[in-house]
Amino acid sequence: MKTRKPLGWPKLMVAKRLKHGATAYYWNTPSWAKAKGCPFKSEALGSDYGAAKARCDSALNPQFDDWRIGNDIKAPLPSTRAGTFDWMVALYKQAPQYKKLSERHKKDVDWLLGLASKHPLKDGRCFGALHLSSINPGAADLLYSKLRIKPDGSERTRTAKGVMVAVRRAWSVAYRSQPTIVPAQNPFSKMEISYSAKRTRPVSYSELMQFVEAADKSGMPSIGTAALIAFNWLQRQVDILSRLSWSHYKPADAPHCVRIFHHKTKVLYDLPLYDEDGTELFPELTSRLDRMPRLGTLIVTREALDRTRKVHLPWQPDYFRHSIAKIRQLAGIDDNVKFMGIRHGGNVEGANAGLTEAQLRSLSGHKNAGTMIRYAQETPDQQRAGARKRLEARTKKGNLSE
Repeated sequence: MKTRKPLGWPKLMVAKRLKHGATAYYWNTPSWAKAKGCPFKSEALGSDYGAAKARCDSALNPQFDDWRIGNDIKAPLPSTRAGTFDWMVALYKQAPQYKKLSERHKKDVDWLLGLASKHPLKDGRCFGALHLSSINPGAADLLYSKLRIKPDGSERTRTAKGVMVAVRRAWSVAYRSQPTIVPAQNPFSKMEISYSAKRTRPVSYSELMQFVEAADKSGMPSIGTAALIAFNWLQRQVDILSRLSWSHYKPADAPHCVRIFHHKTKVLYDLPLYDEDGTELFPELTSRLDRMPRLGTLIVTREALDRTRKVHLPWQPDYFRHSIAKIRQLAGIDDNVKFMGIRHGGNVEGANAGLTEAQLRSLSGHKNAGTMIRYAQETPDQQRAGARKRLEARTKKGNLSE
């Protein structure tokens, strides 16, 4: 990568006096750059000097500089009027706070911010065209109430809340970058939004085995294997589909273990596959893996060869989700069951078996004991066990410590 040097030509932002006396600013592409095929066109920047200079400094000049010295050209900021909502979103997407997000998270954030930007207003414009100075807490509340309702009339409270969180974050980051343009008061902060997330429906062991059988019959045994891994080893979908490789299963330096990595919590440990007397701790899963063909680096891959690459590719999240729905229907399991419910069911099974919080966390990779409350739900078995212990403590006589 070439080192950037200071711009050595006349200023690219120029001021022009208009007929009515006002001054307007423009970013002009030099003629020599046009002759060399520069992809950037001249742009009108409006009459606000601060906003015009901010756009030049944050986007136009750095892009042009990268092109000049031969570096990879960064994605340009949209040609939107400085100080508008869309300009703020574009500024946020150039910030380090956005760039450090995972690709999946970026995709979600882009979608949520897009819902806000493209929301139609009564005057025919979109919300993204509004100047930030005109967006007050009342406008934020109104946007939230509008986004809560889908075009078909149904509610989407969780999505609307997600939009408000994404916009609040973008506003705060943009303010730190351009405090002279972005108002200090963030209208999307301190919003009174009430939302109770639906509890994940845990999958029982019997339902798990129904699901695995249906996956095998449907010609997608890899999904059955993924389900067994989620239930037994308590790994998340993203780790199973994109990180768990054959090198983690019975590695050379720990042949009686599987090496588990929980990317979300950055926890890595070797999970024993056999008890001290040699008993298999996960018999259905280990016997399945031992007889499986190794189709690639990852344990879980699609069964069919890719037509172009001629290799077995990993499952992509959307295709995986649709395939889960087909298998679930074939297995006769209700539609409320999601793949995350399989891992959830494994945690609930552990809680019902009387595992301590420390034991549950050692298997699931959680660092916080409080997080286990969400996974080890209150079940009749746990409630009966608790009531039984209370009864025994209340009726027990003697055996007092001395």
